[in-house]
Amino acid sequence: MASIMTNAAALTALQSLSATNKSLEQTQARISTGYRVSQASDNAAYWSIATTMRSDNQALSTVQDALGLGASKVDTAYTGMNNVLTTIGQIKTKLLSTVGQTDAAKAKTQTEIKALQAQMKSFADAATFSGSNFLAVTSKQTALPNDGVQPDSQIVSSFNRSSSGAVSIGTININVEGTKLFDYGLATGVKNQGTLDRQTSIYSTGAAQTLYDTAYATAIAGGSTDLAANTAGQTAAGAVAKVDNISAYNLDITAAGVTDNIITQMVTRIDKVMAQLTDSATILGSAKSSIDLQKTFTQSLMDSIDRGVGQLVDADMNKESTRLQALQVQQQLGVQSLSIANSASQSILSLFKN
Repeated sequence: MASIMTNAAALTALQSLSATNKSLEQTQARISTGYRVSQASDNAAYWSIATTMRSDNQALSTVQDALGLGASKVDTAYTGMNNVLTTIGQIKTKLLSTVGQTDAAKAKTQTEIKALQAQMKSFADAATFSGSNFLAVTSKQTALPNDGVQPDSQIVSSFNRSSSGAVSIGTININVEGTKLFDYGLATGVKNQGTLDRQTSIYSTGAAQTLYDTAYATAIAGGSTDLAANTAGQTAAGAVAKVDNISAYNLDITAAGVTDNIITQMVTRIDKVMAQLTDSATILGSAKSSIDLQKTFTQSLMDSIDRGVGQLVDADMNKESTRLQALQVQQQLGVQSLSIANSASQSILSLFKN
């Protein structure tokens, strides 16, 4: 039915054109932003998930930076420890070479040993990165038995979100108490000194040295200070020729009473210190390995989250490009359809003019 009051064809064409324009705007927005879901109104659930996961990815990026900083600290300490191990090995060799030598030869060798000892301290002091040093520390005086015990150094290693949404932070802990070589905050003889600070007595016979070492270790395990453990070891060893207050850092082969037998026990002492340093290097090596593994995992996790978020909210550009062309054609046809409908209405009006 033709009507001059209502142009049904024009209304239909207009509705179709409006729908096409709306779809065209949506497609153009997706192409310009690259997102299928760019705001909450597009898809509230997907937008919420994507926003949360993007925030978590930013947190993981910070974790990655923290791991990189931690790796640098551990690498620095590990390098220092390796150099100390090499140097103390050289001291061991120097000691062995002095057995049976003249006092003059021993004096020359002592000069070399003293230089090597200073070098060990230099390595430990220089092993600092971003204010952290795991080899040379300065402890605050506290009550025994924890006097001088260094807290673990924590490196942020993960950002975790549980299925319930609870957030937690994971860390890799560095046992600084097990790696410290020098502790400048502790007086001589107290408990928990650094590995190269720790002072003991050296005896002229292997049997006496064994008795001393056993008693010393037992006393330390029971909570004694280094000074008290030294006294317990001396009591167990008995009246055998000895040199007190010897450490890997301050031994002196030219001191009074130092015989070839005592130098031989010094070599044994140095060998035990090397074993302790090897354990300390293992702590750092294990931490280094853990950090490297966590860095690799964190990067993989970030990539996985990026892919997951992309599957939720990214636009398929091939699909949207094809859709854009189709909608542009529909828009042109819609405009023509509306024009035809309006032309038909004008034809009816022309009948009344005639």
